[in-house]
Order: sequence, then structure tokens, then C-alpha cells
Amino acid sequence: MFDVNEVRKDFPMIMNHPDMIYFDNGATTYKPHCVLDAMMEYYTCYNSNIERGDYDTAIRADKAYAHTRESVAKLVNCETKEVVFLANVTAALNQVAYGLAKDHLKEGDTVLLSEAEHASNLLPWFSLSKQKGFRIHYIPLDQQANADPEALERCLDDSVKVISLAYVSNVLGSVQPIKEICRIAHERNILVCVDGAQAIGHRKIDFKDLDADFFCFSSHKMCGPDGVGVLIGKYPLLQEMDPLLLGGGMNARFYADGSYILKDAPEKFEAGTPNIEGVIGLSAACEYLMSLGMDQIHAYEKELRSHFIDQIKDLDQIILYNPDNLSGPVTFNVKDIFAQDVAGYLASKGIAVRSGNHCAKILHEIIGTDQSVRASLYFYNTKEEIDRFVEALKGLSLESAIDVFI
Repeated sequence: MFDVNEVRKDFPMIMNHPDMIYFDNGATTYKPHCVLDAMMEYYTCYNSNIERGDYDTAIRADKAYAHTRESVAKLVNCETKEVVFLANVTAALNQVAYGLAKDHLKEGDTVLLSEAEHASNLLPWFSLSKQKGFRIHYIPLDQQANADPEALERCLDDSVKVISLAYVSNVLGSVQPIKEICRIAHERNILVCVDGAQAIGHRKIDFKDLDADFFCFSSHKMCGPDGVGVLIGKYPLLQEMDPLLLGGGMNARFYADGSYILKDAPEKFEAGTPNIEGVIGLSAACEYLMSLGMDQIHAYEKELRSHFIDQIKDLDQIILYNPDNLSGPVTFNVKDIFAQDVAGYLASKGIAVRSGNHCAKILHEIIGTDQSVRASLYFYNTKEEIDRFVEALKGLSLESAIDVFI
């Protein structure tokens, strides 16, 4: 197991804010020195566009960009040609939805989602269902948003063509049995898209073993830079799928008569100049996580979360929504106090959390509230920070929350 106190030294934000407790890792994670150094090295040593130059720095940029595909492929166990770089996980999920809607979905078909999904895995399907005439149905979930494969099977009929689910819920930390879902789906020739944003930096991902058709995530959720998303897709499906964006870099040829020829995947999805420094930073993030060990990260986070639940579950004023889930954020409310007021009070104590609906605006159908406080942990957090957090909660009352805003 890694030494968390040594690991914390890798993160400038932690060193520059030693008294701050950062429990908003579900929104974005801190970046280690190696990621920042890789990006700065690009800008100061070989700042050039990619796939457009034959001079030394351009060739070096080409190699660094291509190396990131290798790093990502190693991290998630896929082929380099299955790694597509986009702007974020939202862009990746939209690419899958719009790509599949064109050739795989028609009027009368069904797409299965869940009520725990983030907006990025709902709104594209909502919009396309109106355009194409296919239906949206929801997989049954329990009170902590866990899907039961047997309940899923009862939802399946010949109209179901796509299942799109988050591997880990961004609100409740529910871990869906994706491998089993993929097995069941593929027996019926149903495609499976996985929103892996809240899983990628926290647990070992094996794309080949999961057997999902698509796996999408964002760099900034896993110690990498903002503005970079990754779409992992089975290569034959990527080859079949049309890109959302057209432009420079992704075409092999175009002609005055309006015809054009696209490059093969993954390049055909990467129109225009990409976030080169971000992609290079992502490579450093992948290698950093692998150096710590994804199994070790997962084990430590489970230990942290268990400690958190043990400390908070018996507080009389706390309504805890996901006490039994083993990973992901701890989501709660304080009785009679609005979630944002709780977050404001905690901020006054140097503690960063998220409040609101967390972009999962129909989850209230499951948990009975559309506002909650989310404390999301990462491997650089400590039990001592959790203890400070709980002590701050013990001092919270309606009066103390109001005092923060007066």
C-alpha cells in the first residue's frame, strides 16, 4: 500500500492549501506535479501542432500525443486503435448516442437507461428519442441505485437495442454489475455503453473483460487535465459509426463535388486541433495512477469510506442515503437545513463539498429528495480529514448555518 502522506506531497493544491479539506473529488480531482510538468514541457520544449509538420518539434509532439493512446490502452486494457480523444465524457457519450441513433436505432426501438444517470447520459438520448421515435425505458434500481441483473432481464424484449449506464453513480456510488449486464445484453445482440467517469480513477478497469461496447470517461476525474475526454469503443463499431464533427485532421480526402473520405478510427473522430497539452498530461496521469496501483487505490478508498460511514451514521441530525454502498461518495442531508446551507457552513470551516442535485435531476425518484450534500473522497484524502469533517458536522445547527451568511 502506498504512503498517503508521501502521495499528498505530489499535489501542489494540497501543499498550497494545507488547512483545506477537499471532499469534492467527484467534481474534479487535483493534479500531481508529473501531469503539470508534462504539460509545461510541451509548451516550453516542443509546442507544435500534431500531424501537420515534418520538423523536429512537430514530430516530437506527434509521438507524445500518440503515446497517450498507449498509456490509456494499458490502463484500461484495450487496443490503441480503440482510444478516441474528445473534449470530455459528455462529448464521448454524445458521440455514442448520435452515432448509434443514425444506423442502429429506429422508431419503436428501446434504449434502457436508469434514473440515477448524469445529465450527460440522459439528455442526448432524450433529444434523439424525439427525433427518431425510439422509446426510453428505465432499469429498476433499489433505494441505493443498484441494478439487479435479474430485474434487468425482465426489462428486455426484442425492441431493446442499447443499454447505457454509469458504472459508478456520481451521487450514490452505486457500482453496477457491468460485466453481467454486458453478458445478458450481448446474448440478445444489445449494445452496451458505459459512463465510466466516476469509475476510471478509482478502480481497475479491464475493457476486454467487461466486454462493454463503449466506455467513456474524462481526464479531469483521474488526476489529468480538464478538457480531455476518452471514448473507448470496440473497433468494428467505431469504424461503422459516423463522427459528430467534421473538419481538418479527420478526413483522408475531399473533392469539389462534395464527396469526402474519412480516416479510419480513432482519427476520424478527432476533428480540428485537439487539446494537445491536455492529452499529453493525461498520459502522465495514467502512468501516475498505474505507479500507485489501481487495486491499492481502490482498497484504500474503501477503507476511507468505511471509516467515514462509521463516523457519520450515528449522528442524529444526518440523513444518509447510501450507507451500504462500498465505494463512491458519501451523500447525505442534515435534517431541517437546506443542502447548500450545509455546504456553505462547511466551506466556512475550510471543507469543500458539493451540494445540489449533482446533475442527476431525476434521482429524487429513488431517494426522495432532489438536493443533497456529497462528500467524495480520493486516495490523497486521510482519516484525519474525515474526523475533522465529522467534528464540524457535530457543530452544525440551523443557527450556525444561517450565521455563515449574515
